[in-house]
Amino acid sequence: MAETGELERLKARRVTALYRLDLIGKGARLTYEDGAPVDMKSEQARLEAMVADLDRRIARLEATTH
Repeated sequence: MAETGELERLKARRVTALYRLDLIGKGARLTYEDGAPVDMKSEQARLEAMVADLDRRIARLEATTH
């Protein structure tokens, strides 16, 4: 059952990353606590890589739980 909990956690992280990507696509701008702007191209690339990694991990877990 630990695999089921892990699977749900990964899926939740994926949803959050996709939501953030959607916000970036709509022109969102982020800043650090000191007011410096976040490089949105880098943040988008980081989130896209995270989603791809999560997709792979989710697929592996689903294959072992079914």
